[in-house]
Amino acid sequence: MVKHTIFDSPLGLLTAVQNDAGLAAVYMAEHRRRPAQETLGERVAGSASRVLAATLVQLGEYFAGSRKKFSIPLAPAGNPFQHRVWAALSQIPYGEVLTYGDLAAMLGDRSMAQAVGSANGRNPISIIVPCHRVVGADGSLVGYAGGLERKQFLLELEKPARTHTEALF
Repeated sequence: MVKHTIFDSPLGLLTAVQNDAGLAAVYMAEHRRRPAQETLGERVAGSASRVLAATLVQLGEYFAGSRKKFSIPLAPAGNPFQHRVWAALSQIPYGEVLTYGDLAAMLGDRSMAQAVGSANGRNPISIIVPCHRVVGADGSLVGYAGGLERKQFLLELEKPARTHTEALF
């Protein structure tokens, strides 16, 4: 059964969607490719299920700076290639960024950068599957379904980790 909850965050309202297998989506209010509201199932309280409750708690910890990895069962809808890209995204450490070419190389073929970018843009589980950690070949902020200002916010939130790591070496 599909159900969703809506909650406030530093990025504005977020909608978490759960299906029978786990967390299916986290959408921002102005999310590109956000599905129609009626496809999100019944609206419930965030405490209505373990998955939704864990999503709210873990995102709250992430925004507070105390969580760097998520431990929520994920169940996004997508084709096999998209799932490979989303799994690769989940391997990008907190505070680090990769280019689309780097991500394509992780998947075995740097020339797939454009296809990787397309799959990245269709990631339905924003923040938790960290598509915001992918930047253009020149390091510029490009393509984020929630808007570049939100991508910048998320990268700035994680910046202390990058600064600290760079200072160590």
